[in-house]
Amino acid sequence: MAKPAIQKAAAAGIKEFVMFHKIKNVAPLPDMCLIIDFIEGGTKRYDMKPLIEKFDVFKDLKQNGLFDMVRLDIGGYGIVWNEYIDLACNELWENGERLP
Repeated sequence: MAKPAIQKAAAAGIKEFVMFHKIKNVAPLPDMCLIIDFIEGGTKRYDMKPLIEKFDVFKDLKQNGLFDMVRLDIGGYGIVWNEYIDLACNELWENGERLP
């Protein structure tokens, strides 16, 4: 039986339903990359360097060991460093490099 959100999207004529890829675990690597394990299976490597160079808010990750303080957001729908810096689970899933 289809879930209510999927049924609602289908009834509204939405052709593609966005699924959230919940995160099970996140770990920092020394090269400003992350290893992310997803609940539905799969592990991805996410390189933070492009975001750090492009957006000022991420530049703070280079200071005082903040990068290594990454943790799961409540519910596993993202990761956070502090109240200002976070990333959504779908960004990590869609733009992370799949690992074997």
